[in-house]
Amino acid sequence: MTFFYLLTGFVILQRLLEVAYARSNEKAMRRQGAIEVGARHYKWIVLLHVLFFLSLVVEVWSSEGGLGVGWQVFLVIFAIAQGLRVWALSSLGRFWNTKILVLPGAEKVKKGPYRWLPHPNYLVVALEIGALPLVFGAWRTALIFSIANALLLLLVRIPAEEKALQQLKS
Repeated sequence: MTFFYLLTGFVILQRLLEVAYARSNEKAMRRQGAIEVGARHYKWIVLLHVLFFLSLVVEVWSSEGGLGVGWQVFLVIFAIAQGLRVWALSSLGRFWNTKILVLPGAEKVKKGPYRWLPHPNYLVVALEIGALPLVFGAWRTALIFSIANALLLLLVRIPAEEKALQQLKS
């Protein structure tokens, strides 16, 4: 269980630091005239992530917190996702945010993983939501939240972000 607490605590701390970084970037961008797009769905993204961690904890606790079958593979996938997360975040720099903010006149970022993938951070989140629970054998959490995340991203978030990126071109 110690490994579970350390890894889960690391991820939760990481998310809290990212929220602080996003808020700082948001304030700076709004001072420059950025506008938010897709604000109505943001609460659902936050809720999904909160419920993900709650589900993970409950499922791991109820199964007595052992490591899952093939946990090493899932830990490697999780570690790769962390590297991609840092690369995506650093590539966007001051533009990185958990919200969709459009800064009129700004150019679309096309460096780092954004040269090849339009939404690398969403790939990171998908890998994490799938791999982290499987490190601890929490397959129900991995399955339910992978599906919920995919639906939210594919049906709501990515279309809203694509529309916002089109506004940059206008």
